[in-house]
Amino acid sequence: MAEKHPAVDPDQVLRQALAMVAPGTVLRDGLERIVLGRTGALIVLGQDKVVEQASGGGFNLDVELTATRLRELAKMDGAIIVDASVTRILRAAAQLLPDPSIPTGETGTRHRTADRIAKQTGFPVISVSKSMSTIALYVAGRRYVLEDRAAILARADQAISTLERYKTRFDAVAAALFALEIEDQVTVRDTALVMQRLEMVRRIVREVNGYVVELGTDGRLLKLQLDELVAGIEADRDLLIRDYVPSSAKTPKPKAWAIAAAALDALGDTQLLDLGEVAGALGLGNALDVAAAPRGYRMLARIPRLSDTIVDRLIAHFHRLQPLLSAGIDELLAVEGVGDARARSIRGGLARIAETTMLERFV
Repeated sequence: MAEKHPAVDPDQVLRQALAMVAPGTVLRDGLERIVLGRTGALIVLGQDKVVEQASGGGFNLDVELTATRLRELAKMDGAIIVDASVTRILRAAAQLLPDPSIPTGETGTRHRTADRIAKQTGFPVISVSKSMSTIALYVAGRRYVLEDRAAILARADQAISTLERYKTRFDAVAAALFALEIEDQVTVRDTALVMQRLEMVRRIVREVNGYVVELGTDGRLLKLQLDELVAGIEADRDLLIRDYVPSSAKTPKPKAWAIAAAALDALGDTQLLDLGEVAGALGLGNALDVAAAPRGYRMLARIPRLSDTIVDRLIAHFHRLQPLLSAGIDELLAVEGVGDARARSIRGGLARIAETTMLERFV
């Protein structure tokens, strides 16, 4: 009986497998040599009792994985089995005998075997087609055909261009929300719109990160470009959730925030286009024109050298942004841990933010 493997995120498993076969790795070098040699191959990336039970014959090696060795061993019939860290070749010329009852949509013998072994063992399996000169990765119930660097880079460049446009739109609606917060005119629609744009940016980021992994050493410049473009986006999401997600005695703030974050992650791409769905995920209901009041986390995050502890105390004391904006020095001094210098820094910082935000809005 096959061992049970713990539940894992299929996307994470795929990313890890793609990193193993990314350009610049020894394994990818060996695979490209196999394609050029037109011999085909079947390679299992891991070994355990399940793999041993589903295979037979061949011979044990336990030698360092090199591109040349992989290419030469692929000339023989049978599968090559490497360790899970993809550093050593453990067996060669092995006959794989997967459970025939495992469903598969593949037609070729090598691809059917690869698909079933991947599903049966939980390890990634690579099938190199002799006739088609393609490299297929079977992992987490998926079949992923590896593309050459040029094709991946072209798609990555297109995704980066899309990301730049969406990031610009997010910045615009986020700036507008700051102005509305200062004027105390925020509605649920305004909040949902900013979160919608932010989530769209995050989903494009995930796609580009996939290209970075797939490109391996060729993806370093793309990664630098991505990091510069979306620096702070996760912090923006966290602060927006903290500002607007309602809480209660039964659902205190940390729990309510975690529930909202999970609900946003669970929204499908079509649902994300519906502001009512986004508002619902935030726990704000689907009445979009109802007033919404921020707590002040986003505004206080703009004041330098203000610790999380002081921020939490300020929010607990004033509850909402508007009382905080109108608070004088004496009122700020009533908050534990806020001395005279810090009170003046907070008062001056909030005043500067309000003035700058309103000037930018009307320029």
